[in-house]
Parts: sequence; C-alpha cells; structure tokens
Amino acid sequence: MAGAGVPVAGASAGVPEGGLAYHGVAVMSGGTMEVGITPVNHGPSAVADATVRLSWSVPLADRQELPDSCARTGARVVLCRTGALAADGVGERTDLRVRLRGAPSEALLELSTAWGGAVVDRDRVDDRQRVLVLDTGDAYFF
Repeated sequence: MAGAGVPVAGASAGVPEGGLAYHGVAVMSGGTMEVGITPVNHGPSAVADATVRLSWSVPLADRQELPDSCARTGARVVLCRTGALAADGVGERTDLRVRLRGAPSEALLELSTAWGGAVVDRDRVDDRQRVLVLDTGDAYFF
C-alpha cells in the first residue's frame, strides 16, 4: 500500500516523459544583466512547449524591454517560452537583457521550469540552475 504523498510506480503510465534542462550564459555590467538560454529536452518524448522561470535575487528596474517570448510576472521574475522541443533535441536560444534596480555588485540568477507542457519530468534536478553573477563584465556559463 502506498502512503500519502508517495508516488506510486506506474502512476503516470502512458503520460509522455521529457527531460528539460537549460544551458546558457549570463554577463552583468553596470547593473545590466544579459542572459542567453538554450533549452534542451533529453527525452524520451517531445515537448510541445514549455516555460522557463528566471528569478533574480534583486528587484528588476521598473521598465524592461523583453523579447516577445518573455513576460515579466513580478518584481524579480520573468517567464520565457521555449517553443517545441524534439526528443533529445535542442531548442532555439533566447537572449534577454534586464536592468537591475540599484546597480548591485552581484546578483543570483535562478532558472527552473515553470511549465513543462503535458509531459512528466522525473529528474527535476537538471532543469534548475543557480548562477552567481558579478558585475565585472565576465561571462558565467551554466
């Protein structure tokens, strides 16, 4: 008998399974952070669409110009669509530039899947990234 809150083996049988991950680079200079994100689906099923959440440890400036695939959802959060991802496929890179409030000397950037379409991702470890970015103009890869 399975206990409450414990996944039951085979409970999601028949549900497509994907494996989302995000790779990229972040650079900060003068309180502006540039981020390039490439989504990857390790499969085994295709993902029709997904959404990646980007969160900063400091608030964003009030006015931002974001790509059409991205939307600001809070003082520190932006969501971006990945588009369709084939099984074992690499998606299109999304580049965005955000201005941080107060021009901090460093900021923690966190990325995670906000929505994975109609697929189950059993290994959620690889779809979460944390990157400390210093305001030096150096590139930080994840």
